[in-house]
Amino acid sequence: VQLQASGGGLVQPGGSLRLSCVPSEPTSPIYAVGWFRQAPGKEREFVAAMRWIGGSSAYYADSVKGRFSISTDNAKTTVYLQMNNLKPEDTAVYHCTATELNRTTYSLKLPRGYGYWGQGTLVTVSS
Repeated sequence: VQLQASGGGLVQPGGSLRLSCVPSEPTSPIYAVGWFRQAPGKEREFVAAMRWIGGSSAYYADSVKGRFSISTDNAKTTVYLQMNNLKPEDTAVYHCTATELNRTTYSLKLPRGYGYWGQGTLVTVSS
């Protein structure tokens, strides 16, 4: 699976951005998609995930609940991350991910739960 993320940029605190990711060339149906982020000097951390098979349950990190929303189009060709009320601590490179395996909710919140990663898009929140 090839993953291409876009939509990052510079935004002021309190602003919004929408990231997009297009998974392509899957060898098997995609089971779930997710977003992780990595700030300078920090470990990669879970942001949000959504199942594409077996329902459309979504999961969020506590730090983004109520501000971020993961969604997909009806054809499941693109996954979005709508980010509202952005804070300076949201500054990071955001990566979209995908897995073709049936993962537990716990595993979907871990980097090892995904076999495919995009290059990432930089989000900078600053005044």
